[in-house]
Parts: sequence; C-alpha cells; structure tokens
Amino acid sequence: MSGSQLGSDSTAPAAVYRGSAAGKVILLGEHAVVYGSRALVVGLEHGAEAEVRAASVTELVLGAEQHRLEWPPQPAESLPARAFRALLEALSAPPVQAEARLAIPAGAGLGASAAVGVALARAVSRLLGALRLPEPPIAGAALAWENVFHGNASGVDTAAAEHGGCLSFRRGEPPRALCPGRPLELIVALVEPGASTLHMVEGVAQRRSMEPARVNGLLDSIAALVSDAEHQIEQGKHAELGRLMTRNHELLVQLGVSTPRLDRAVHTALASGALGAKLTGAGGGGCAVALVDRGVHALVLESWRREGLTCWEKRAG
Repeated sequence: MSGSQLGSDSTAPAAVYRGSAAGKVILLGEHAVVYGSRALVVGLEHGAEAEVRAASVTELVLGAEQHRLEWPPQPAESLPARAFRALLEALSAPPVQAEARLAIPAGAGLGASAAVGVALARAVSRLLGALRLPEPPIAGAALAWENVFHGNASGVDTAAAEHGGCLSFRRGEPPRALCPGRPLELIVALVEPGASTLHMVEGVAQRRSMEPARVNGLLDSIAALVSDAEHQIEQGKHAELGRLMTRNHELLVQLGVSTPRLDRAVHTALASGALGAKLTGAGGGGCAVALVDRGVHALVLESWRREGLTCWEKRAG
C-alpha cells in the first residue's frame, strides 16, 4: 500500500515514533559473503536513530537534506527518496514525516545506510502498531532500502543493524548469534573516505569474470578463514583469531579492494602489538579494525592517532 492509497484520511495519533539501529564491523568475510559464504560481524551501538510521525505528505530529513516523495514518482527523485519509498512500500505504510540521524560516519564501511534503514523501519513499524495495522518484519523493508543504494545487497549490514552483538551471517539464512569465549577488544579507525560499496562489489565481479579460477580461489580461502574464526571466537582464542583476521586482509589485498593507506594502517596496528588487523567493509577506503589485548590497547590507539586517524573502541561479548 503506497502513501497515495492511504492519503491523509488515515486516523493517527500525533505522537512521534522512534527507532534505532547498530552500525557494524566485519571481522572476516567481506566480498565472499556476496557469493554465499559466511561473514562474521560485530554490531556498533548507536549507529543511527530515526523519528516518524503520521502526515499528509511523505518527507524524509536525512542529515541536512530534505527529501519529499511524490506519487507517482518523479524522474529526478533523489536516491534517499527512492530508498525511503521502497522501505515504505515494503511495510505498506501510510504517508509519514521522518528524520534520521547518524552516529557513525557515512561511506566508511561501518554500515551507515543499513543502520538508517533499520532505524526508519523500526520507527515506521511502531507507528503501524499504534494505528492497529499489521507490523510486518522490518528486515525485508530495510533490505529494500539497502538494495536501492547498493544493488543486490547481501544483507549482512542490515542483519548487524537489526540484531547487534556478534553474528555469523550467510545470505538467505537467519543470522546466528555467537558467544565469544572472552570479550573481543576491538579498535576501529577511520583511515580515508570510503568508496561506493556497489562500485567495489562490481569490481570484484568483473575480476571474477576475467579470472574465475584465481578470484574464486581467493573467495574460497576467505570462506575457510571464516569457518575457522567462528571456533576461535567461541573458544576465546584471540591470538589465533587475530592471525586469521590479518590473513583475511592479505587475501582482500590480492582481491584488489585494499588501498595503500589501509595497508599502512594495518601494518601500524600490527607493529604496535595488535593481535590482528584488516580493512573492514567493501574496501577502496573507509576503516580498519584491530583486535587487541588490554596490554597493548593504548599503544595501538596512540599509534593510529599519531597518524591522524579517528578511532572508536568496541568491546564485544
């Protein structure tokens, strides 16, 4: 049901309905997850927040930008407006005014767009409940939002945004919660502006079509690391997990998705005593993540900050 079908005749409380969602760090499995392998992901609290209220017209305020949706859609409709339309249609929602705010940087491989999509879907779902309308699952609506931005999204970002925690994810399956044997001490650094996820995924697909044996071999090697890393997480074997993360980065370098600055950030973290380090996300820029013991935690932070990197700390488990 589109906004034009319900129109302004719907009776709705004037209240504001809120939703929030997590960001994410991929520990292992980037790009291989697109082809059906598992990825291991950790949610970052306070990824995004959203507020919605019933309205006679549909608008989305995203940061400093305002997007008004028209029915029928206009040819020059913005990407966020198209994504919000897809989300609302997946939820069969009435017209709403919505505002979303990010607490993590956009375009850095931390799942910002998925966090906004899940936060919006949660808020709209709560409005539907107040209207005594059916509340469909939000995962499909958030994925519809993601697909507008990233093409055929794997769903790993939306799973992390919805559930948080430490997850094992395979496309087309419900995410599986992992229970770390010991808390994971992670440091995330924003290294440089990120590239388009869609562009990076398409680049890997092109290389795969040109060199299927080599690229499929790299993707299979990443998948094997993920399988091993699940056991290391649950058994609390951080030294081995760190080794697997670093090996994952080496495979991503061979896949052509790293950059010299990401490689330098990984080297700096390892030289400062990190157990493992790698890029996180689609690559082409964005963030690096390091697994550390408490004894070297401050050293890794200091070394990255000396290079001018903005850092976040995350404890999972």
